[in-house]
Amino acid sequence: MSPAREHRIAAIGITHHRLPLEPAFHASWDTKPRVHFDATVVRVTTDTGLVGYGSGDRMLGFEGHEKLFIGHDPLALERHYRVLSHIDFHYGRCWPLDLALWDLAGKIMGQPCWKLLGGLSNRIRAYASSGTLRDPGAMAESAESYLEQGFPALKLRFHRSDWHDDVRALEAVRARVGQKLELLVDCNQGWRLPWDTESSWSLKDALAVARELERLGVYWMEEPLHRGDHAGMRALREATDVRIAAGEMTRQLHELRDLITGGCVDVLQPDVALVGGITGLRRIAIMAQEHNLIFTPHTWTNGMGVTANAHLVAGMVDAPFLEFPYDPPEWALSRRDFMMAEPLRADRDGWLNLSSKPGMGYALDEAALAATLLP
Repeated sequence: MSPAREHRIAAIGITHHRLPLEPAFHASWDTKPRVHFDATVVRVTTDTGLVGYGSGDRMLGFEGHEKLFIGHDPLALERHYRVLSHIDFHYGRCWPLDLALWDLAGKIMGQPCWKLLGGLSNRIRAYASSGTLRDPGAMAESAESYLEQGFPALKLRFHRSDWHDDVRALEAVRARVGQKLELLVDCNQGWRLPWDTESSWSLKDALAVARELERLGVYWMEEPLHRGDHAGMRALREATDVRIAAGEMTRQLHELRDLITGGCVDVLQPDVALVGGITGLRRIAIMAQEHNLIFTPHTWTNGMGVTANAHLVAGMVDAPFLEFPYDPPEWALSRRDFMMAEPLRADRDGWLNLSSKPGMGYALDEAALAATLLP
């Protein structure tokens, strides 16, 4: 379809879905077992019948704002970004709409999003991102399985009651896989869920852990301090050879700018489904690269969110790998991607290969969505 043809946004539809989890998923960052997985799907329809899809956050606060978009050109992405940024400030995070608009833009232009974003590449290596706290032996066995599946790197979680126990699990993994896998560590100190009142580590705590991670050759140390402790991050970064990673739950683009220009991080991890969408984060991705930082997003939303982040990274920046949430059986693709007709998979060499279809290249599993629809 010619991009010169006039299109107008005719409708925005939002549906909420809940997949029961049996057995429950014991996420390392959550003190409560997760007995269901919620997903919100956004559909943007044009007056010509094209539909763009997005997902990754709950769209809380969007209801009643549809009129700010209906009747407008769907390709006015910067205009829509400004409206969404105002909604974000006053009400809530509604960035899946931006992802749906990018999917729609690709369909209007007849191009995949990665190409519209610069066309640097149509693929990105994936690192396996675990989500559970296993005992050292089980964690070592899982690491060996990831290695056999072709992943170049593995992220382990630290959130046991004593970080020395976390280190023991890391030691077991390093002993099992040697240098065949890059190992990343998520300290889960940047933020807490509402019911978790535990304090974050101090700088001295984080530095003690960093010394252990140096010894074990860890590639990066993620969220080692409270998200607002910029001075602590900067001091920690200067004191250790381990890369400092942060920014996964940052709410505003100016906060990401300050992490970059303040010398706080080596790795920046904002998620397009949680902050700025693709339209906002493409400028942050360029800024990070111009400061010689690694830009590689957080992606723990669902497979549609992973796909959107992959299009941004592959199309625009040089990243060593992208987060791929995958920790079977607790976090299998059938759970993460239940809303998709086909799950997003890594190939045998650990690559995420993006479609050449217009837009994001994904499709919805309408039967699964109907079966999980919330009232």
